[in-house]
Amino acid sequence: AVADLGAGTGYFTRRFSKAVGPEGKVYAIDAEPAMADYLKKEAKQKKLRNVTVRLVKPGESGLEDHSVDLVFLCTVLHHIDNRIVYLRKLADSLKPGGRIVLIDFKPNSPYGPPPEHRLPETEVKEEFRLAGYRLVKEHDFLPYQYFLEFVPEK
Repeated sequence: AVADLGAGTGYFTRRFSKAVGPEGKVYAIDAEPAMADYLKKEAKQKKLRNVTVRLVKPGESGLEDHSVDLVFLCTVLHHIDNRIVYLRKLADSLKPGGRIVLIDFKPNSPYGPPPEHRLPETEVKEEFRLAGYRLVKEHDFLPYQYFLEFVPEK
């Protein structure tokens, strides 16, 4: 089971749907009503039966405890207020052995969101540490983004 937080138009949701297969589950989560509506139509039109779209209030994940193996965040963390508190709560949604994967733009990237919406990698790592996570993997194949994997310490 995968949660795509801040799923937007569903770019990654569609790929996760294929990856987990018919027995898997994908939760496409967004706080924007227009995005959630778009995703619901998209999932129905493309017959993505393993996708559940959830509209959430800002600062909420919309996930039950121990419901997902992977939480995916791509260029969305800067939208979350009180990130350390949010990340602590998010740990409860992970199944044993579950992890959080985060991809975000480097501050000096020539592409991506405006610079004021970018979080330095060091700040992200520190916030996850303070929220009770351990960094388990760093990938360096993306030229303009950092790609990090975290697991809860508990």
